[in-house]
Amino acid sequence: MKIFKIIPISFLLIAPVYGQNDIKDEVFDLAMNNMDEFVEFLSYPNDSSFSKDIYNLIEWTKNKFKSLDFLMTELETSSIPLLLAEKKIHDDLKTILIYLHLDGQPVDITRWNQEDAFKPVFKKNENGIFIEDDWSKIANYNYSELDDKDIRIFARSSSDAKGPVMMLIQALKFMKLKNIDQEFNVKLIMDFEEEIGSPSLPSAVEVHKEKLESDALLIFDGPQHATGLPTLNFGNRGISSITLKTYGPIVPQHSGHFGNYAPNPVFRMSNILSSMKDENGIVKIKGYYDGINITDEVKEYLDAVPDNEDEMKDKMEFKTPESVGNSYQEAIQYPSLNVRGIRSGWVGSEVRTIVPSECIAEIDVRLVIETDGYRLHDLIKKHIESLGYIVTDKEPSKEMRLKYDKIVKFNSKVSYPAFRTDINSELGIWLNEIMLKTFDVKPVLKRTSGGSVPISPFVNVLNIPAVGVPTVNKDNNQHSPNENIRLTNYIRGIKTFIGILSSKFD
Repeated sequence: MKIFKIIPISFLLIAPVYGQNDIKDEVFDLAMNNMDEFVEFLSYPNDSSFSKDIYNLIEWTKNKFKSLDFLMTELETSSIPLLLAEKKIHDDLKTILIYLHLDGQPVDITRWNQEDAFKPVFKKNENGIFIEDDWSKIANYNYSELDDKDIRIFARSSSDAKGPVMMLIQALKFMKLKNIDQEFNVKLIMDFEEEIGSPSLPSAVEVHKEKLESDALLIFDGPQHATGLPTLNFGNRGISSITLKTYGPIVPQHSGHFGNYAPNPVFRMSNILSSMKDENGIVKIKGYYDGINITDEVKEYLDAVPDNEDEMKDKMEFKTPESVGNSYQEAIQYPSLNVRGIRSGWVGSEVRTIVPSECIAEIDVRLVIETDGYRLHDLIKKHIESLGYIVTDKEPSKEMRLKYDKIVKFNSKVSYPAFRTDINSELGIWLNEIMLKTFDVKPVLKRTSGGSVPISPFVNVLNIPAVGVPTVNKDNNQHSPNENIRLTNYIRGIKTFIGILSSKFD
């Protein structure tokens, strides 16, 4: 029997304030009786780098939604197609477009505590250690026991984002079984390249905008607030990336012979990176935060989010956060400048006494709606030039290397911008009322979520408001080894989507 501890980046899930009495027995029974369907779905590999696997998943998805009376269309793109599923009820009803993504992050199986990330495993939490549990036992648990034992399914994309897809499938099956009316026309747009930045999506939305025409957009993706309370996300940051490369000798040199003589590209990269931020994490590049204004009204919304920052710091094991904003919620209202990886030479058991030939830094810049990614990239590029570097987008020639002392290769990409919808919009008020009616508790209203989803093309091209409806547990290890979903979150997610689909949207 394999056991493991929760990895350090995960957050403690506080027991939800609503429980067994708030879950209809019928929804619980449906979820438990159809668990094999979820297991089958999770068993499909979904790394978009392997197109054969993705096309197998596309066929499974098409057949599944056809069985639920959806009209299925493949929308051609320059890469993997999007899937559009439509269920029209009446011309007089409004139409809501729902965004789902079905691809997942790559798997490093050496860091998973199970045989295969695509062979789902059920586990229970015993004092922070997860131990495999037999489905034959779990199938007899009631809702309260599932919650108390913290039963989870461990598999890649169990939370991000096959979990929400299966919640929707089960919600639709329940409504069909119980003759519950769908109160608006539904279009589902399914993305199979979200985890690699949805490279073909912006142009596809433009090409297929008539087929995608809708009155509003919902995003069924992402984790709830750490309290486990129902959550609504009214915005997401956009994402862009920069790759920097500095140069030393043309090939690595012996550090005994050429240390103090051959320039070291790591120190050059270190100087560039450290010049961009102060010791408190604030970007020093002039104009980087221009346009951001945290008004009293905005601050009121941010302060209402029930974050426990002491617990967050305890789980991530650091003393003091960076000083961009006065709280976690304020911090994510600003564009970020993050070094997500750096590489040069060799380390550990492969360490060598050399002066490296090059150093590569990978940077991601998260965007907010007040900031333009291209402008920020230009500010960063000009800042590097102000340090005396020649900036190029190609590998430098020998002539260039001999002419200039300081050279940086700079390549950048803006994947998609941010979006944000007014919390007091008609869509926001409608969803707020549904959450309150469904769970008898006020939802957490997040002005912006820190993560990025490719929603701005829909918002800008279709001219519609968008709100995210996250349902999975915060500590799900998404993008990491041992990704999981709590079964109670899965069941509540089904109930959430039933509540939405059965509520009239005026």
